[in-house]
Amino acid sequence: MSDQSDSAEDRPIHEHEHDHGHGHGHNGRGPWGSNPGRRHFGTRFVALALFAIVIAAIAFTGESLGHSRSSSAATITVTGSGTVTGTPNTMSFQIGVQTTASTATGALNENNLQVGRLETSLLSNGIVRKNLQTSGLNIYTNTNQHNQITGFTVSDQLNVTTHKIKKAGAALDAAAKAVGNGIQLNGVTFSISNQSKLLAAARARAIKNAHTEAAQIAKGAGTTVGSVVKVVDQENSGTTGVVYPVAYALSAAKSSVPIQQGSQSISVQVQVIYSLNN
Repeated sequence: MSDQSDSAEDRPIHEHEHDHGHGHGHNGRGPWGSNPGRRHFGTRFVALALFAIVIAAIAFTGESLGHSRSSSAATITVTGSGTVTGTPNTMSFQIGVQTTASTATGALNENNLQVGRLETSLLSNGIVRKNLQTSGLNIYTNTNQHNQITGFTVSDQLNVTTHKIKKAGAALDAAAKAVGNGIQLNGVTFSISNQSKLLAAARARAIKNAHTEAAQIAKGAGTTVGSVVKVVDQENSGTTGVVYPVAYALSAAKSSVPIQQGSQSISVQVQVIYSLNN
């Protein structure tokens, strides 16, 4: 009796296990089979994934728009000027000879002799030959009131450059004595041969002035100056000069011609575009 009782108690257990196994075998479609709860869970999972993708896309778009807005940030454009002065170390002048004769060849021959004397005098007073350059040679006819030719005039001009400014006056005086009343001096100008250091100082001053102006404007507008967006550089070198417009100003001189090189200004103007801080 006890054996049968034991068999009866065991049977429901085996049947339950068999039914459980049969349920799996009958479904045959994995964990999402015919279970409605699991099917609903899968649908919700897909919907959540799609929602996350949409949110990420919106966030990326917003970030891109933010970058676009920042790229068109407010700017301010100002102009700054800087000027420094230096002492010229180079002197340039145009000097020549004018001769007149009854014939063209006679006037030209006389002019050639006079220009030879002029060059010799200049070379003997500190002028270097490579700094002598012929700039103009002209022959003119001279006529009377009846339009008749009375003679010919020849003019020969030299461009001269020297770095020995202290000796330039003596060179001009010697040239006038060598040539006489036929000498011509059209003008004297001064320059600074190497302006790199002066230009650098002028640019630095111009940039500083531009930033000061931009900061003042920005402060008035309730903001501050940011970084530099663009710079446009414009340099403007000033010159000083002494001009002797008539020839006999030199021939009448009894001593060296006084030469004062003075000072020369170097100016730089910059246009600067700054960004403005939000």
